[in-house]
Amino acid sequence: MNINRLSKLKSFFLKVSHHVTLFIAMSIICIPGLWIVLNSFRPTVDIMAKPPVWVPRGLNLDNYRAMFGGAGEGGVPVMQYFTNSLIISCTSTIIALFVGMAGGYAFARFRFKGKNAIFVGLLLTRAVPGVALSLPLFIVMAKTGIIDTHFGLILVYVAMNVPFTIWLIDGFFRQIPPDLAEAAEIDGCTRWQAFWKVEFPVAKAGVASAGIFAFLTSWNEYALASQLTRSTFSKTMPVGLRDFTSEFTINWGGMCALAVLLIIPALILTFIVQKHLISGLTFGGVKG
Repeated sequence: MNINRLSKLKSFFLKVSHHVTLFIAMSIICIPGLWIVLNSFRPTVDIMAKPPVWVPRGLNLDNYRAMFGGAGEGGVPVMQYFTNSLIISCTSTIIALFVGMAGGYAFARFRFKGKNAIFVGLLLTRAVPGVALSLPLFIVMAKTGIIDTHFGLILVYVAMNVPFTIWLIDGFFRQIPPDLAEAAEIDGCTRWQAFWKVEFPVAKAGVASAGIFAFLTSWNEYALASQLTRSTFSKTMPVGLRDFTSEFTINWGGMCALAVLLIIPALILTFIVQKHLISGLTFGGVKG
């Protein structure tokens, strides 16, 4: 009985310590985000106070009003930046997913000459930091006339996301037995019907995972967007944060308010596809 009691106590303390450790870790991760949200509702005096004001003295919407106000009120074109980010991120994600599905399926199902070399070559392109490509990309895009355009930034983000989506989707399709498609073809399906009606529904969790990662990469990217965009009609929201800085001052409240708006769509999308994202990340991890 003593041994059982000691075993239960040990299990209880391990469980408690596990949850306490997770709580501390999540607190450390979430505190910066919470601080940004609080600062978006606080005046500059409280934001710059030393020592820091941890408990807000009062919350207001002045930063959001100023952000959405007219040009004479110190507002920035937030809706234009939001529209730019939405168009560029969604378009580049859709294109990257279609190319990634085609490429990932080809690598997973077919044999062709140089297959391994091409696959490794695609992955090596992601080893180059995006900042290192900013200058050559700027020169090429300036000469072709697509600098400071949606089209140019979409091309860049598609090129960034395609290798990763191919690699990720290839891994999911490799977990699907080829016999499923062969059985569907025997029953009268074409190759396309076998893929769309049999294989794709099984792998859609993996495709959703690739899509959310591609979208977040495009949505949050700053380094290349800051170099390849100049005008209001092409800047994305991360680049728009610079509008709150001037030669001598920084509008921390406005910057935090825009950061909150930048975070919200990513959170909403993550919650919407959470089920597919979790099942996609764990796909193939458990074998029957």
